[in-house]
Amino acid sequence: SDGETTPSINVTSTGSFTVQVTNSYSCSATSSATIVTVNPLPTITIGAGGPTTFCQGGSVTLTSSPGSSYLWSDNETTPSINVSSSGNYSVIVTNSNGCSASSSTTTVTVNPNPTPTITPNGPIAFCDGGSVSLDAGHYASYLWNNGNATTESITAFGSQNYCVTVIDGNGCSGSTCTFV
Repeated sequence: SDGETTPSINVTSTGSFTVQVTNSYSCSATSSATIVTVNPLPTITIGAGGPTTFCQGGSVTLTSSPGSSYLWSDNETTPSINVSSSGNYSVIVTNSNGCSASSSTTTVTVNPNPTPTITPNGPIAFCDGGSVSLDAGHYASYLWNNGNATTESITAFGSQNYCVTVIDGNGCSGSTCTFV
C-alpha cells in the first residue's frame, strides 16, 4: 500500500499497511491491514534545584523529566539525584511505551574551599608591649576574630588565639587559627 514492490518493507512511521501478491498464474490477493504504531521517543530534560556551581560541602538536586524508568550516568535509577561532586551528569529515560532517550549533559562544578595559612612576619613570642604582623594570604575578603578586622594582615599584640575566615573568588570560605 506504500508503493513498494519488494517482498518486505521497512516501516518507520505509523500507518495501516496491506500488500497485494500476484502469483505466477497472474492470480492476485490482498492481505488484511496491518496497523503499525510508532511511539515517539521521550523528550528528556534535566532541571537543577539550584546552582550547578557551588562550594565544597554543598549539593544540588538534578531532576529528570517524567518517565517510567531512569538510568543516570552515575548508575542511579531514581527520577532525581543529589549531586555533591563535580562531573557531567545525564539520564536515560524510558517512557510507558518502552521507548528510551538520553538527555543532554548537565555539568556540575564543585569549587574547593580555601585553606588559608596565617604567616607571621616575625617571631610569635615577644616581650610585653611587642607585636607581630599576621598575614592570611591573598583572598577576596577576610574576617578576623580580633574586633572584626577585614584586611589581609593584622597586628597581634598579646597572647591569644587569632583566627581568620577567608572567602575566595568563587565565594567559598575557609578558616584557620594561630596562637600568638
